[in-house]
Amino acid sequence: MNDFDAIAADYLEAFNATDAAERKRLVADVFAADVAYADPMAAVAGHDGVDAFIAGAHQQFPGWVFTLLGRVDGHGNQARFTWGLGPEGAEPPVVGFDVVVVDGEGRIAQVLGFLDKVPTA
Repeated sequence: MNDFDAIAADYLEAFNATDAAERKRLVADVFAADVAYADPMAAVAGHDGVDAFIAGAHQQFPGWVFTLLGRVDGHGNQARFTWGLGPEGAEPPVVGFDVVVVDGEGRIAQVLGFLDKVPTA
């Protein structure tokens, strides 16, 4: 049985890692080597693709953090959760919803991401 609360927490920890070496370690721990990640902003694959995507998010939104919004809902090998991105302690200007599929080792093998709220230009 998968602990989806822990998987979502580990996912967000990887997304919040700003140190490149620490982020690479977390990505390797949390995601399957052949992970597929797709959302409206990007489609990437593998550890290098996810790591580069996360690094790009930190470049675009320096100092902002990802937080879990609400509860994690999961069954079988899939879960869904809502996250926010914004300055720590503030109402997040970006809100997304991700569905993750976990492999037999408990690592995330697929991410299907959706953006529910984004700032206007």
